[in-house]
Amino acid sequence: MFASLVAGAVGVLLAVSGMHTIPEGHVGLYWRGGALLSRITQAGFRWKTPLIEQSAAVQVTVQTDSVTNIPCGTSGGVVIDFAKVEVVNRLRADLAYATVKNYTVHYDQTWIFDKVRARCVAPALAAQGYTHAPTPPPAPRPQIHHEINQFCSAHTLQEVYIDLFDTLDEALALALQRDCDMWAPGIEIIAVRVTKPRIPAQIARNFESIEIERTKLHIATAHQNVVEKEAETERKRATIDANMIADVSTITMEKELAIKMSQQKIAELQDAMHLSREKVHADAAHYRGTKQAEVNRLRLTEQFLEYTKIRALGNNSKVYFGTKIPSMFIERGAESGASA
Repeated sequence: MFASLVAGAVGVLLAVSGMHTIPEGHVGLYWRGGALLSRITQAGFRWKTPLIEQSAAVQVTVQTDSVTNIPCGTSGGVVIDFAKVEVVNRLRADLAYATVKNYTVHYDQTWIFDKVRARCVAPALAAQGYTHAPTPPPAPRPQIHHEINQFCSAHTLQEVYIDLFDTLDEALALALQRDCDMWAPGIEIIAVRVTKPRIPAQIARNFESIEIERTKLHIATAHQNVVEKEAETERKRATIDANMIADVSTITMEKELAIKMSQQKIAELQDAMHLSREKVHADAAHYRGTKQAEVNRLRLTEQFLEYTKIRALGNNSKVYFGTKIPSMFIERGAESGASA
């Protein structure tokens, strides 16, 4: 009886010890006698054979691996140091078994942290029948350390530190993803972040001096551009003012010309009216004189002239004395007497 109770208790303990949990964002992988089983479990409570099987939770969500203190030499022989390189990556759940089988649960150590890839990796892939692996190349490609050293050795310090630094992230990401696509398709390289490298203090001071001079040059160039823009603005303003004055002068001249032409037309109209009036007056005077002459010609008879003379003499207040009276007073009378 006691033995059965002990056996039951041991069985319960063993069953309980086989229970384990797989956290969210992970998959469960199992080993039996050191051999990786093809069984993969999802997150939640899971069970394994106690004392016989071992389990591991492998992350299949996005994770960030950091590689620190990476020295490299530029093409000019200057040794610089990258403090940190962060690699954002993810293991595909459907390829977790193949990846862990070939590179263990520390697959990121081989593909991200290691300085160079072990030369035994490629032959092992073909030997294990990994269908995603092509024929291994004669010389496996290095990892982050080697990629950064390759980049540095092909460029000058100016290019690495300033000119091409913004392209280093993308270049590393492409290189890592290319290798992973060839040998470990289950690893996805999402992004690479590289910190600014540390350079020797003397060179840093030189760069600071260059940057100060470049800043001064930019300031001088900007000031020159401002002066040129101000001069151009002033020139445009003067041109606009001159055009405005010319336009105003043209408008004023056109206005004055229009006024003069209007005045000239008015004067011409007035002259024409005056000429017409004078012509009418002259015609009237001529007509009046002509008619008066006709009337006078009809009235100037001998009898009328005699009558007019007598009246004139009668109205004359002067009296002439002497033996010789002007002929104008006696000539006609003498002529009348002679004719009688």
